[in-house]
Amino acid sequence: MHSDKAHPAVNPWLVAVAVVLPTFMEVLDSTIVSVSLPNIAGNLSATTTESTWVQTSYLVSNAVVLPASAWFSSFFGRKRFLLACIALFSMSSFFCGVAPTMAFLVAARVLQGAAGGALQPLSQAIILEAFPVEKHGVAMGFYGLGVIVAPVVGPLLGGWITDNYSWRWLFYMNVPIGLLAVWMVRRFVFDPDYIGKAKPTRIDGIGFGLLTLWLGTMQVVLDKGQDADWFAAVWIRWFSVVSAATFVGFVIWEFRSGYPLADLRVFKDRNYAVSTMLISVAAVFIYAPMTLLPLFLQGLMGYSSLDSGLVQVSRGLGAVVFMPLAGLMINRFDARKLIGAGFLLLGVSSWMFAGLNLEFAKSYLDLPNFLQGAGVGLCMVPLLTVSMGMLTKEQMGNASGVFALARNLAGSIGISLMTTVVTRGAQVHEATLITHVTPYDPAYQMATQGSQAVLAVQVGAAQAPAMADGIVYRSLVRQSNMLAYVDAFWLLTILCFIAIPFVVLLKRVITRGPVVAH
Repeated sequence: MHSDKAHPAVNPWLVAVAVVLPTFMEVLDSTIVSVSLPNIAGNLSATTTESTWVQTSYLVSNAVVLPASAWFSSFFGRKRFLLACIALFSMSSFFCGVAPTMAFLVAARVLQGAAGGALQPLSQAIILEAFPVEKHGVAMGFYGLGVIVAPVVGPLLGGWITDNYSWRWLFYMNVPIGLLAVWMVRRFVFDPDYIGKAKPTRIDGIGFGLLTLWLGTMQVVLDKGQDADWFAAVWIRWFSVVSAATFVGFVIWEFRSGYPLADLRVFKDRNYAVSTMLISVAAVFIYAPMTLLPLFLQGLMGYSSLDSGLVQVSRGLGAVVFMPLAGLMINRFDARKLIGAGFLLLGVSSWMFAGLNLEFAKSYLDLPNFLQGAGVGLCMVPLLTVSMGMLTKEQMGNASGVFALARNLAGSIGISLMTTVVTRGAQVHEATLITHVTPYDPAYQMATQGSQAVLAVQVGAAQAPAMADGIVYRSLVRQSNMLAYVDAFWLLTILCFIAIPFVVLLKRVITRGPVVAH
């Protein structure tokens, strides 16, 4: 291990670029595939529900690694661990690109998520050490800009690449970026002397095993439950029992372990416990609408991947404007008011989405998308600040890992549950609407007679009746699916407004200096 004196003098901005580059790539990959899910499903002969596993598997594997990233960093050395994560992320991206089946793609995404889990905390720590204390605000601003811009350009870039090339290039492009990041980290990043001299603590192997088994079985249940008719399947019941048992075992073990993987004692702090609950609700709004909206636009409205990405640009702009603004406002306003305002915007945006129909103009989506991005941006920074405000410095590293785990886990659960609501809801609405498709229903008579008159000219009177019935049925299916998406957004609206009263349980935290979200 080099001593500090042996380290060459490196411009801290080169260090910042070296570590922000892979972090930008990792954050980008959590959003870039959202507009390509219908294309991925069609190309790999999968259902729309199965295509969402591409998102959920990434988030869960990402969450598993987060609590253990500090130990891996101390055991292998921070630079070595960072290089390994970037290399593994790039390699798994290539495997995602060549995936011949959905199962192969999901497995590659699991590997990719695991490799990307530690990139954000590692990058933050390296940047803070590279810059002097008086420049930490500027440094974190640069880091935050990279993290904020990625979700903005993700859907747009993903749509353009999918329409003009192939969804596989969403993953192939990570390979050259990853190689550049590896070269820059090797060239400009060095471990400080204290990391080389530090002796790693024991890893909580049992806790890590319980965490992995709990999240793994839970995700299988959430992903495959709809296809297997949930608890009607014996194996779903067994997986659910194993998931519940390992969760309870993980919680008990972490409270008793002398070297806990995730020290859950931080939940004794009321601010941290309530903030973790609220960030879990916010995570549902970060990931679920980002998955539902492209499926709605491309599946029912006939939008291209690029058009679907363009629609979501306003969402990213809302986050870009309000997240830095929240970092400045938190020094002047009570953080609880900012959090409440953020959740109010999220609730209003979901309420507006619940008014969707099959005849809206594209511009209708700009305002609810912008409000949703603004709501996320407005509540994220204050939540992070309030959650850590009453903890000691020694508790913050562990607490931030558990906080991120809860965020990713809630996002994955939100995606799975909302897609289930849409799938099941479409069946329920179709069963209801089909009762009106009878020769005695005036609306049905008008629809079929109008279609028959047009078709009779084009295909002949003999074939017109059967084709007219087909047109009516396809319209009924579209309407059923649309109503199911409306149900999902109504549920999100209710969830948001239920969460708002919990903000009053937070204690006020006095902040000093600028705050940056991560």
